[in-house]
Amino acid sequence: MIETIKTLFWVSRPISWINTAYPFAVAYFLTTGSIDATLVIGTLFFLIPYNLLMYGINDVFDYESDLRNPRKGGIEGALLDPRFHRLTVVSAVVSSFPFILFLTLVGTSESTGWLYLFLFTVIAYSARGLRFKEKPFLDSLTSASHFVGPAVFGLSLAGASFASQTLWLLLGAFTLWGIGSHAFGAVQDVRADREGGIASIATVIGARNTVRFSFVAYLVAAGLIALAGIPNLLWAAVPYLVIVGRHWNITDATCEDANRGWKLFIWLNFLAGAVVTLAWI
Repeated sequence: MIETIKTLFWVSRPISWINTAYPFAVAYFLTTGSIDATLVIGTLFFLIPYNLLMYGINDVFDYESDLRNPRKGGIEGALLDPRFHRLTVVSAVVSSFPFILFLTLVGTSESTGWLYLFLFTVIAYSARGLRFKEKPFLDSLTSASHFVGPAVFGLSLAGASFASQTLWLLLGAFTLWGIGSHAFGAVQDVRADREGGIASIATVIGARNTVRFSFVAYLVAAGLIALAGIPNLLWAAVPYLVIVGRHWNITDATCEDANRGWKLFIWLNFLAGAVVTLAWI
C-alpha cells in the first residue's frame, strides 16, 4: 500500500501541482471575490487528481519511449513500472470523478463545456489513438491548454464576462507562455524522440528552430501583457527569455544541453507565480 501511494504521488508530479491549481484559484477568486466550497473543491481537483489524470495517462502510454529517456525517473517524470499501469489509470479516473461530478452540478452549461473540453485535451495528449503529443504544433497548443484550461474554467464557473479585451490579452499571453514552455521542453528530447519514432514540434523543425520559436512565443506573450496595461507582469517573462536566449544556437547534436535551462524552468514557474501574485495584490 505504501509503495502504491508513493508511486501515485510521484506520477502526479507534485512539483507541478501548483501550476494547474493556482490558475483556477486565482481566476475564480478574482471573479467572485469570495472563498467558498466551490473554490476549495475546484482547487483541490486541479491540485492533485487533475495532475494524476494528466501525467498518469502520459506515463502509461509513454512507457516504451520513457525507457530510452535518461530524464525519466525523477521530478521531470516518472518511469512507471508496467505493474502499476492499470492501477494508475483506475486511480486517476476514480479520484477525479467525484470532483468532476461536483463541478458539473454547480456549474453552467458553458463552464461544464469548458471543463469537459480541457479534460478531453488532457486525455488526447497521450492516449493511444489520439496522441496529440505526436502532432507537431498541436502538441504545444494542447500542452498549453492543460494550464490555461483551469483558468478559463475558473472564470466561466465564477460567471466572468469574456467580453473584456484585457482578459483575452492575458489569456493569450498565458497560452503563448504554455506553448513556449512545451516547445522548449521538447528540445532536450529531440534525439531520444527521433530514436523512439516519436514526432514533436522539435523533431520536425529541429532543436535550433524550436528554441527560436519558443523565444518568439515568450516575446509575443510579453507584448500582449504590455498591451493589457499590466507592466508589473512583464518581470515574469524576462527570466524565460534570458534562459531560452542562451540556447539560441543549439543544434540537434547538442539538444540535451537544453535540459539545464528546462530544470531552471521548473523553479521559474514559482517565481512567475509570485510576480503574478504581487501584481494582483
